[in-house]
Amino acid sequence: MDSVDIEVLRSAEAWRKAGHRVTLGTIIKTWGSAPRPVGALVVIRDDGQVVGSVSGGCVEDDLIEKVKAKPADLPQLVTYGVTNEEATRWGLPCGGTLQLVLEPVTEKSGIGTLLATIGQQQLVRRRLDMATGEVMQQPGSWQDVLEFDGKVLTTVHGPRWRLVLVGAGQLTQYLAEMAHMLDYHVTVVDPREEYAAGWNVAGVPLNRGMPDDVVREMNLDGHSAVVALTHDPKLDDLALMEALKSAAFYVGAIGSKKNNDARRARLLEFDLAQAEIDRLRGPVGLYIGSKTPPEIAVAILAEMTAVRHGVTDPSWAAKKGSRFDPSACEVPGEAVPAAQKS
Repeated sequence: MDSVDIEVLRSAEAWRKAGHRVTLGTIIKTWGSAPRPVGALVVIRDDGQVVGSVSGGCVEDDLIEKVKAKPADLPQLVTYGVTNEEATRWGLPCGGTLQLVLEPVTEKSGIGTLLATIGQQQLVRRRLDMATGEVMQQPGSWQDVLEFDGKVLTTVHGPRWRLVLVGAGQLTQYLAEMAHMLDYHVTVVDPREEYAAGWNVAGVPLNRGMPDDVVREMNLDGHSAVVALTHDPKLDDLALMEALKSAAFYVGAIGSKKNNDARRARLLEFDLAQAEIDRLRGPVGLYIGSKTPPEIAVAILAEMTAVRHGVTDPSWAAKKGSRFDPSACEVPGEAVPAAQKS
């Protein structure tokens, strides 16, 4: 669940507590060119105020009119854009169709409890009975997905992706904060006392264990990513050895091309196949001319996002010969040893 959808839930609960009638909309199915994915949320207040989006077009306008005219007492299913004419009318792309469940938000909806749980970085499976409006919540798992059988809507809330960051320096702080907005549960690993003492990013735990032990114990799956950021081979390489053997969809390491070539040669000396080492993204991140820690964080998350969505050539910046070299710009407070520079 991304930060936009969390804001939708927060608004829904705040409006309900303020005495408004509130309707929550959830995309449960799409056909053709739909601008928002399944699971996207929108909330409409009885006076027409809206937070979130399900189409970016006229669907929201129609939903507002529906809610202002007569908010539903029970969940209902609505469909937009069945024909090309209707798709045009609702501002959907050509051939686009989407189906939503509209749910009246009441105290029994449990939105407050849901927000508290996902605020603790936990996954939640929420089951909505269409006939009664009753809601049941239980712990979720990484494998859970939205399901709808016409009678019960099951949605999944909380961080659906995991990101392990090795090193607790300044760049890590920016990367951790931005990753939260992109639906990642972030764990930072750093056994070094001098870095642990300065770690203060709210909601992001710091694990003081050795990186290889932590990565191995996390049992990484295809919803997991690992980025090594310490510039210290004794820490970065340990984490990478375990990450490259896992099912993690993304494994990256900061440093110049020269340093990463040397890293790949070192990794060959351990129990890693060439195909596993070839998965390493180093230098990490897309080339966007980054110079500052926040810009480097953007470059890394941009590449992670491209990989998540199966984009192999995200932009002109990904062309051969223009790879990003993060080591070319030292991060204030994180001196890069001369031996690790190009």
